[in-house]
Amino acid sequence: MFNRLKKDKSNHKGITRRSFFQKIWVWLGVVAGLEFTGLLIAFMFSGSKRSSRKDMSQVKIIGRLEDISPNTVYPYRSGQIYLVRMKDGGFLALSLKCTHLGCSIQWNEDEDKFICPCHSSEFDRKGDVLSPPAPHALDIFAVIIEEGVVKVDLGKKTKRKKFKQTDLIYG
Repeated sequence: MFNRLKKDKSNHKGITRRSFFQKIWVWLGVVAGLEFTGLLIAFMFSGSKRSSRKDMSQVKIIGRLEDISPNTVYPYRSGQIYLVRMKDGGFLALSLKCTHLGCSIQWNEDEDKFICPCHSSEFDRKGDVLSPPAPHALDIFAVIIEEGVVKVDLGKKTKRKKFKQTDLIYG
């Protein structure tokens, strides 16, 4: 009776468990290889020619020109900038990051200067260094004034040694 339940393995046709798993592993290897190849190609061509059209996702609207008073400093934390409007009406978008180690600077209105809480670097309203260890002036972003609206291009940061009058944008 026991012999009747025993199957004859020599006549067994079809797929065995071992060959099934071998095929699964081969197909998984093929899929992984294709994914790796796709990622490699995407990486190699990610820096290729960019569209000549300006990427508007980096341009942030700050406000209307008439709503921003002269001689004010406006923090725009979500954009990582301070928008400074000088007495003469010129605009400057300063980076929040200290040029020493990248800590977030803070505007002190009473002392009319930016102070880095990490190592006490100080910057004037134009972003120039008043007190080291910061090695150079705060970086600036491009300010755009269109149809009475003040915008800042957060994708266009400029490093600088010190303030120049040409850094200011007038509306």
